[in-house]
Amino acid sequence: MNGRPDTAMVFAAGLGTRMRPISDTIPKPLVKVAGKALIDHCLDLFEKAGVRRAIVNVHYLADQIEAHLKDRKNPEIIISDEREKLLDQGGGIKKVVTLFDTQPCYLCNTDAFWLEGPMSNIARLTDLWDPQRMDALLLLADRKNSVGVDWDGDFHLADDGRATKRAEGEVADFVYSGVGIIKTEPFAQDPRDVFRLAPFLFEAAQKGRLCGLALEGQWLHVGTPAAIGEAEAAIARTKQ
Repeated sequence: MNGRPDTAMVFAAGLGTRMRPISDTIPKPLVKVAGKALIDHCLDLFEKAGVRRAIVNVHYLADQIEAHLKDRKNPEIIISDEREKLLDQGGGIKKVVTLFDTQPCYLCNTDAFWLEGPMSNIARLTDLWDPQRMDALLLLADRKNSVGVDWDGDFHLADDGRATKRAEGEVADFVYSGVGIIKTEPFAQDPRDVFRLAPFLFEAAQKGRLCGLALEGQWLHVGTPAAIGEAEAAIARTKQ
């Protein structure tokens, strides 16, 4: 089966090295922006979209993340413990792949969120998902309209919705928001324990089976201490 996803894979196990010195004592998913932890900004967006369950992998300062999430009910939280070995994003999905029961899953990085447009972007993403022509579907943000983007973009987005990787030396109009939908079967079949997610996306792009959806609203990338202030300023502007 490859129907609609009901579970998000939330990547919260990273070391957060670009967020130092803050992340020396606080895991990056718990860094606060506008009074709310980054992981809660992400999970609130999934709750708003009606997503039932979130699997959160933990490694660095894992006890803090577990304690923070222990009382959360929506979405339901399942902790995937990677304390002994950091598995990278591909390996993180493989470790819990049986929980998806061959269904696709949402992808969610915890260092990025967005100011919503007219409707839920996750709901828009879910409505567009078509397993007959897609192996993965990414929520893509306009590079020039985003906060905290200091690189030349990630993907080109064609009129038919297909996404292709930016070549070395090129500039792309869109950046990956950290949220998407992906089929889970390939991860179950991979013999490795530790491996990256990105090659699966790039392989899908080469096959013409990676699609993108342009985010409505404004994407906020919070990867460094300096980006916290930039994101908070963007949030404050919406309240004026």
